[in-house]
Amino acid sequence: MTVELKEFVRDIPDFPKPGILFRDIAPLLLSPDAMHAAVEAMAAPYRDQKVDIVAAAEARGFIFAAPLAMHLNAGFVPIRKPGKLPFATHSHAYDLEYGSDELHVHTDGVLPGQRVVIVDDLLATGGTMQACCRLLERCDAEILGCSFLIHLADLHGEAKLEPYRVESVLVY
Repeated sequence: MTVELKEFVRDIPDFPKPGILFRDIAPLLLSPDAMHAAVEAMAAPYRDQKVDIVAAAEARGFIFAAPLAMHLNAGFVPIRKPGKLPFATHSHAYDLEYGSDELHVHTDGVLPGQRVVIVDDLLATGGTMQACCRLLERCDAEILGCSFLIHLADLHGEAKLEPYRVESVLVY
């Protein structure tokens, strides 16, 4: 059975503010066939890459990263906001359009030399994924690439992720 994944992504105009077209994945998450097809498609480019770890920033990245890790026979490592991880962490602060943010990963979550794929549901401007890359670089990880379900190509977020491989299932 072939699943057309774009049929499971709902367009919500003017959310969260006027002028924004939100790509809602809730219908995809409700369909076991669509969810399975999405994870399979995200895993495909990395099947023969000997992935050790799949990492993702909270929260929607977690939805795809855990099953992707299972498909790739890899571990899953959460990247979280400050104060959310109970053990010693590495941190990376980064600038946003209006302010700043910070991400953390456990110091024993990704070891030097481990082969990592970083996952998120959507690539827009690339700022959060760039911060994830910088954080995992501090862990001396080997970043194999960044995997997304959706890529909003007009926002050119992939430019912030150079030199890393960027794979996306759906491009808008």
